[in-house]
Amino acid sequence: MHPDDPSAQKLTDARPSTPSDDAASTERTIGRHRASEPSRRALLGSTPVRVALATGVACCLSLVAVATARGNDDTPRTVEPLAEAVADRAAIANERASRSLDRDAAPARILPSPTAKPTPTPTAVRKAPKKPVKPRRPRPVAGLDQAQMDNAKIIVDVGLEMKMPRRALVVALSTAMQESNLYNLASDVLPESAEYPNQGSGSDHDSVGLFQQRPSSGWGTVAQLMRPSYAARAFYTALNEIPGWQDMSVTAAAQAVQISAYPDAYAQHEDRATTVAAALTA
Repeated sequence: MHPDDPSAQKLTDARPSTPSDDAASTERTIGRHRASEPSRRALLGSTPVRVALATGVACCLSLVAVATARGNDDTPRTVEPLAEAVADRAAIANERASRSLDRDAAPARILPSPTAKPTPTPTAVRKAPKKPVKPRRPRPVAGLDQAQMDNAKIIVDVGLEMKMPRRALVVALSTAMQESNLYNLASDVLPESAEYPNQGSGSDHDSVGLFQQRPSSGWGTVAQLMRPSYAARAFYTALNEIPGWQDMSVTAAAQAVQISAYPDAYAQHEDRATTVAAALTA
């Protein structure tokens, strides 16, 4: 057949290519001095690639799980892009792994000193009981000494306690001034009376105390009558038993109680008794 025959040219163009032609074509494409590409199976089989793939798959699965959990809420939420989530995780991991020297130092733990002893709780300081304050002694008036003024105060205090009027106080003071000069006297006739506190003694029968009252006349025992407060109370009680004593003179009222052999002697003490009563009731 002639080469120029069109049918011959068709047959020639339709001839299949041989393997050598393919190899030559490939060689022309990549060049004779260029290294051939490694196979994909060998590349996937390397350890670094496997680790990278596993890490990527794990991250993707985690993001899918978070997106699924958030999608279960009633309120629709937007799933974070994969690149942003990976960047956030990397930042968190970097922050946790940071060992910067700018971090605040942990507070030092203060341990108790082994020799330190607990401070004892202060106990309440017991105050010493206050001593009873002695009543102030009245200042003497009307020419009396301190002992006389103390006895006069007892007579006045008992009268005030018994709700006696001022006139009764004057009558009682006048009587004690006449009978004992306002001293608590024992009796030489009654040696027993000297066993009690006294400020001297008299010899008028068995008369004792401020008002020279006689135990034999029923005023009380020696021990009772030697107490100025008892003697004063006994006098006021007897005065109250005299009808109309308030309208009597001081001398008459005192005599009605004492029945003295010298009834007019009490009158001389009325002015002093009035002064003393006023000083003790002011």
